[in-house]
Amino acid sequence: MSISVIIPTYNAQKYLQPLLENLSNQTIDFELIIIDSSSKDNTLEIAKKYANKIITIDKKDFDHGATRTKAAKEASGDIIIFLTQDALPTSKDSLEKLVNTLKSDSKIGAVYGRQIPYKDATLFGRHLRYYNYPNRSYIRELKDKKKYGLKSAFLSDSFAAYKREALESINWFKEGVIVAEDMHAAARLLLNGYKKAYEADAKVYHSHNYTIKEEFQRYFDTGVFHTKEKWLIKEFGKAEGEGKKFIKSELNFLIKNRAYHKIFELIVRNGAKILGYKLGRNYKYLPLSLAKKVSMHKEWWDRWL
Repeated sequence: MSISVIIPTYNAQKYLQPLLENLSNQTIDFELIIIDSSSKDNTLEIAKKYANKIITIDKKDFDHGATRTKAAKEASGDIIIFLTQDALPTSKDSLEKLVNTLKSDSKIGAVYGRQIPYKDATLFGRHLRYYNYPNRSYIRELKDKKKYGLKSAFLSDSFAAYKREALESINWFKEGVIVAEDMHAAARLLLNGYKKAYEADAKVYHSHNYTIKEEFQRYFDTGVFHTKEKWLIKEFGKAEGEGKKFIKSELNFLIKNRAYHKIFELIVRNGAKILGYKLGRNYKYLPLSLAKKVSMHKEWWDRWL
């Protein structure tokens, strides 16, 4: 099966050289496509040295789902791997391990890999990666929603591979979703009879050091997403008890690392998440100017509302 790797970029010069050099040393062959949102730095100059195809779009036209769909439709691969510009494979066979899992079962439509925090990750950034990306692989199918709820559809396009035929079967990614185009696609794949896999041995470095303000904004957008896509919770249910489980795990992680001085920050940080999410769920009652101000993806509001 032929393979295409797609990387959406914007002002990516900080990350792109080491990422593309890393990819050039991977153990499998693939077509490399860069889809760039009119970067103002040296992103395109770096990309031209490595990419088989470069697609340029206007920054205002970037859309998490539609941009990936555009690139995927122009890709030649039977398997399509997505990476974000700030992800970096940890070994030369990271992509091969991801692809092998996808090939291992005809019903697996998508697989995502493990994300390892960068060395500069904060305790909160590290814990989030350890929590969401454990060291044990698994496969989910639709029946698992009874046990895992919405979590059964979790997937991250920071490092994920899809079978082209699987994406075609759900009419690609949905355009106009404010976040989580990956989870949205995974949920529809499960409903369409496909399985979703997590491959813990396929690894990339990827983490964020979100401020409390950014956590609020991120969860506000997640709340908007869940309100706009009501069918997800209706079909899969909530990830029951996941919030409490996460906070307990985070607290234990801080204690294990003797970071007792961070416990107050944990309370404030998670309070911001809860407030942001609830506000996002009720975004329709907010003035548009306020919604844009507290959102992480401000340009979305001009295009989709």
